[in-house]
Amino acid sequence: MKTLTLKRIIENKDGMFGVLIDWDVPFALTLERQWLNNEPMLSCIPAGDYICKRVISPKFGDVFKIIGVEGRNNILFHKGNVIDHTEGCILIGEEFGSLDGKTAVLNSGKGFGEFMEKLKGLDEFKIIIEKRR
Repeated sequence: MKTLTLKRIIENKDGMFGVLIDWDVPFALTLERQWLNNEPMLSCIPAGDYICKRVISPKFGDVFKIIGVEGRNNILFHKGNVIDHTEGCILIGEEFGSLDGKTAVLNSGKGFGEFMEKLKGLDEFKIIIEKRR
């Protein structure tokens, strides 16, 4: 089974920022909500190993959903730039920057496209989410 790693690198008032890694090669950046004790729609999910399954979201189309997060559901990987674009999901982009006065992930369409291309032909993969050090 294909395995990706999400290495969380910094948390600030604008979110939890990280790097997606495939076989020790970083390829995209992430933005999640800050850690707020796994509160649905308000917090990033706990660090750990999860299975992700391809689904069709009514809002985002072809995406991957993280399965088995205790007390949570509908945690998706999708496009977006700032913390206001996520309700507990993981946003993917190509670079860090600023948007509307907030730290953001930019070029989300390109980053998400690269993410989906890496998973082309797969219906599921494993994600290892590492704690921020």
